[in-house]
Amino acid sequence: MQVILLERIAKLGQIGDEVAVKDGFARNYLLPTGRALRANAANRARFEAERSQIEARNAERKSAASTIAEGLNGKTVTVVRSAGETGQLYGSVSTRDIADILTSEGFQVSRNQVDLKNPIKAIGLHEVEIVLHPEVETKVTLNVARSSDEAERQAAGEDLTSAEAIYGVDEDAQLETFDPDAEEFFEEGAEPTNEEAEEAADEEDAS
Repeated sequence: MQVILLERIAKLGQIGDEVAVKDGFARNYLLPTGRALRANAANRARFEAERSQIEARNAERKSAASTIAEGLNGKTVTVVRSAGETGQLYGSVSTRDIADILTSEGFQVSRNQVDLKNPIKAIGLHEVEIVLHPEVETKVTLNVARSSDEAERQAAGEDLTSAEAIYGVDEDAQLETFDPDAEEFFEEGAEPTNEEAEEAADEEDAS
């Protein structure tokens, strides 16, 4: 389908461009959201007559989006969720969740403006892109944790999915002190190796 763009669309074109798009994309997204018009004689005339107003409205939306982006840029938001010992969430954090959280923080963001490829399903620091306008994008960091205290620890750089965080085991210290040649390496009652058996036999013969 040929359409006339009413705003800049990434990878398609600028305001006023006539482009060919898939019918489903036009009917389900571009036309109902007011981002484009069907390309025909009547709509071409309408666009030219209203072009200055269309461009002015777009400039206003871009300016408003830029103001929101300034407040969001580099912002970290804490999200408290229930999760298992390994950090897997009992559920997920979706685009709707993120939009609601940012809105509660005083920023007008809709779920369609949250560019999240897949729902967040684990604790940690997650960088999320927010597309506020075709020409205005920004990023926020979601600090997903099981509590406010854990969120502070994650923000300080602690990995709460490590063995030390989960079980109180310092993996690096374990590796540093591990000595495979020490007697403690073998469990009491364990079967001796062939080499140990041969050495014991030689000692018995010598005696």
